[in-house]
Amino acid sequence: MTHGVRTETHSTSYPGGRTDWRDAATRHALLPLRIFLGVTFVYAGLDKLTDSAFMQAAGPGSIGDLMRTVRDSAAVPALVDPALDNPVGFGHAIAGGELAVGIGTLLGLFARLAALGGALISLSLWLTVSWASDPYYYGNDLPYMFCWVPLVLAGAPYWSLDALIRGRRRGRGQAGAWR
Repeated sequence: MTHGVRTETHSTSYPGGRTDWRDAATRHALLPLRIFLGVTFVYAGLDKLTDSAFMQAAGPGSIGDLMRTVRDSAAVPALVDPALDNPVGFGHAIAGGELAVGIGTLLGLFARLAALGGALISLSLWLTVSWASDPYYYGNDLPYMFCWVPLVLAGAPYWSLDALIRGRRRGRGQAGAWR
């Protein structure tokens, strides 16, 4: 900060316009995590929506049977009770949430909010579906929850619609969004 003017330095320039590769790697370090989580959540949402057996109140592989099975072993059984009232509606809500989180994460649109949604979905699944995993690290929802934390904190500062919008608001156009 110099005389009330914000100055940003993102990389070290060397003679000939070279940029230190470590600076670029640091700036883009969260991009692989964003892509992995975004693709995974889009896939999970689409998988649920297209699986006719899953979107049933009862029967093998159904959301209804899954919720009845995990209810008594969940850390917070009260989280499962609303799903038991309308398992198909709950299945659609989870699938829609996963899709919204995945798309928001991939596009970098409302990235922190999408990441918070992903963390909350993962937390709720850990406290219900995978809580009984023994040992605890066999359940995949806890690591997913912690994978969302860096994206909640940092958002999507590069290669994102958030950065593009922020750049346009600052009058820079697209220059800062796609570095």
